[in-house]
Amino acid sequence: MDLRELSDEIEPISHRYADKLGIERDDTWFLLKLQEEVGELTQAFLMLTGRARKKGRTEEQLAADFRAELADVLCHVVLMARNHGVDLDAEIEQKWLAWKR
Repeated sequence: MDLRELSDEIEPISHRYADKLGIERDDTWFLLKLQEEVGELTQAFLMLTGRARKKGRTEEQLAADFRAELADVLCHVVLMARNHGVDLDAEIEQKWLAWKR
């Protein structure tokens, strides 16, 4: 799956989530939601690496939480890019993959 396909798959899910909770998905929401998800990823990382309370979670649960939060961050980056009309595939090609040559 490429990032455009991912964007097409997750956009309706995010839209339904926002509708259900009465959230307006404006530019500010996309940024703040991404920040929230990065915070949750940070918490999961700290718990996984023994730098925060584990709250009774097993190592397997902590690892699963970390993986899930990585996915949340990626999806919210993709959603924010979509909201701003950014072609992430092209930007990654230009910014990162240009160094392959």
